Amino acid sequence: MEFFHEPKIDWMGKKWYFISLTLILLVVGWISIALKGGLTYGIDFRGGTMVEVKFAKAPELDGIRSELRRQNLGDATIQRYGTASDNEVIIGLDLGKTASSDALDVGKRSIVAALSDLYGKGPEGKVDFNNASPQTVAEHLVVADPLYLASKGSEDATRTYQELAAALVNYRNGPPHSGLIGDLQELKAVPGVTPAVSEVLAKDFYLSSFAVRNTEIVGPKVGADLRRQAVYVTLAGLGAMLVYIWFRFELIYGVAAVIATFHDVLITLGIFSLLNKEISLTVIAALLTLVGYSMNDTIVVFDRIRENVRLNKREKYLDLVNRSINQTLSRTILTSGLTFLAVLSLFVFGGEVIHGFALTLVIGVIIGTYSSIAVASPILVFFYQRAGRTGAGERPRALEREAAGARR
Repeated sequence: MEFFHEPKIDWMGKKWYFISLTLILLVVGWISIALKGGLTYGIDFRGGTMVEVKFAKAPELDGIRSELRRQNLGDATIQRYGTASDNEVIIGLDLGKTASSDALDVGKRSIVAALSDLYGKGPEGKVDFNNASPQTVAEHLVVADPLYLASKGSEDATRTYQELAAALVNYRNGPPHSGLIGDLQELKAVPGVTPAVSEVLAKDFYLSSFAVRNTEIVGPKVGADLRRQAVYVTLAGLGAMLVYIWFRFELIYGVAAVIATFHDVLITLGIFSLLNKEISLTVIAALLTLVGYSMNDTIVVFDRIRENVRLNKREKYLDLVNRSINQTLSRTILTSGLTFLAVLSLFVFGGEVIHGFALTLVIGVIIGTYSSIAVASPILVFFYQRAGRTGAGERPRALEREAAGARR
C-alpha cells in the first residue's frame, strides 16, 4: 500500500529546520529537569512501601484511589499484579510516609482504614480476622479462654493460645484461601478449634472483603540501585545495537542510528519532566521498547540508502538519501500510524495503571519516527561528507570502498 506515489520531498534541504526543532525540544525539556532538580521518580526508584492487597471481588481502582486521597494518601500508587482472577493489587506509599517502622505501621493502618471505609466496616467492637495478626487473635483467645486453660497457669495458657492463633492465621494465609477467608465456619477445619473456640471467633471477629497479604519496604539505597541499573540497561541496549549495525551495515550507520535513538530517549524524558510525570519501572520498560522501535524504523531507512548506494553509483549522495526516505515514506506512515493508534488507545482507555507506559509509547512513536528521517539521516550525511571530504557531486571514499566490495 502506498500513500504517496513517487514523492519528491527535499528532506535534507530542510535539515536545519529539523535540527532547530530538535535543539528546542532538548533544551526546553532539560531546562525543566534542571529547574526541578532532576527527574521525578516513582516509588520503585525513590523508595517507599509496597503493600500487597487481595480482594474477594475485582477491586474498584478508581474508588480505592479516591478513598486514599481522602486519607491524605493521594500520592500512593495502585497497580494490579498477578492474573485478573487473583484480584490482587499493590499499593505503594512514598518513602516520606514510611521513613521508619512506626511510620510504616501507620501507613499500613491508613490503607486498611481507607479500604474499610470503602468496602464497609464490621460491627462495632469486632476485629477483621482477614487482617488480624496472630498476636491479635491470641489476645482475644486468652481473654475469652474458651479452652479453660487459665487454671493451668497463665504462661501455659498464653503459649497454647498463641500456637492456636498461629495455626488459624496460617490456615487463612495458605491455599486455597491465600489470605482471605470467606466464612468463619471454615476455621473449624483447623486442629484445636472446638465449638467454644468457634463461638469466640464468631463473637470477636468479622470478615472483610480484602486482606493485606504482605508489606515490604523499598529503601532509598535500593531505589538508587534500580535507577543505576535502568541507565545501564538502556546504555547496554544501545551499545548492542551499535555493534549489530556495525556488523550488518557499517560503523557510520551504527553511530548515526544510536545518536538518533539516544536523542529519542532524551526528548521523551524532557517531555515527562514538562508534564510532571513520574519515571517508574513501567516507564523504563516503555523506554526500552521505544529504543527498539526507533532503531527498527531507522534501520529500514538506512537499508534503503545502502541499497540505493549500490544501484546508483553516480547519483549525488544528498539526492540519494532524499530518494531513499521518500521510497520508505509510505511504509513509515503506515507502520507508525497504526502503532500510534494502538498506543493512543492504551493511553486513553487503558486506565491509571498503564498510563505512564502508554504515554511513553505515544511520545516515543512520534519522536522515533521523526528522528529516523530528521535526525539519523542528516547525521549519516554529515559523517559521510566528513569522511570523504568530497564536493556535492562526488561520492565519499567510504562509498567507493563499499561499491567496490559489492562488485567483487
